[in-house]
Amino acid sequence: MDKNKLENYREQLLTMKEEAEGQIEGNDSYNSAKEFPDDSIGEMSTVANHPGDLGTELHDRETAQTLKESARERLRDIEDALDRIEEGTYGVSEKSGKPIPEERLQAEPTARLLVEEQAEEEARRA
Repeated sequence: MDKNKLENYREQLLTMKEEAEGQIEGNDSYNSAKEFPDDSIGEMSTVANHPGDLGTELHDRETAQTLKESARERLRDIEDALDRIEEGTYGVSEKSGKPIPEERLQAEPTARLLVEEQAEEEARRA
């Protein structure tokens, strides 16, 4: 892969990295380390004014935690792709060693396998 294309992928990955880091920071509105689970809804005791308040609060925290974990996973993939650029292995399948088509890298810059190999991996996990 020529240096200009590689630099374009690096820039795209760095932008994606900033976005993922922002998503991780943005989902900190529900701090899971809080002592009282209903802190963010402003209750003075563990007895809620409405029975649904605590359930809604817990649901919102779980959703925020899921989004945060997804962003962390995405960040790991991005950092791995940036490492592959530095190592000179970016754009090459980790399984077969064949070049990953540019169309795939444009659609998914963190790709580490060919489409067929990815499908096999996902089928194997299922």
